[in-house]
Amino acid sequence: MNKLMPEISDGIVNGDNDYNDAVNLVNDKNYQESMNKAISAGNYYNESLSKLYILKDNFTSDVNSVHKEYIDDAISELELKLLAVDKLKDAIDSFKINYNYTGTNYGYEANDYMDQAVLYRDARDSLLVNNPDLFKQNFII
Repeated sequence: MNKLMPEISDGIVNGDNDYNDAVNLVNDKNYQESMNKAISAGNYYNESLSKLYILKDNFTSDVNSVHKEYIDDAISELELKLLAVDKLKDAIDSFKINYNYTGTNYGYEANDYMDQAVLYRDARDSLLVNNPDLFKQNFII
């Protein structure tokens, strides 16, 4: 399990960076590059999510309920981030054709999904703080 965690963590960090870049680019009206970054963010999130499902499907007896909750929170976080990416891409497509009201609404939906994802990230962080002996350094994402 610990072997996949750094890869999962890197995927989430890279996805977050590309997502934030995509938002900044759409605000600058650079729609093509914004779409490229949004697609890249989605790819990173999907890769990390796939690896989390592999972990979950291969839990062994040494995985306790706190570890399981941590993995479940990470899965929920990534599922919400993928929904945010989809809404961001819808916003970009709307802005490209000057459907600004529609694009803005999609943007708000993307923000809402990201806000929900942060709650799961915070829950994971809380598990780490409250159970430091259960997590080795390279387990953390």
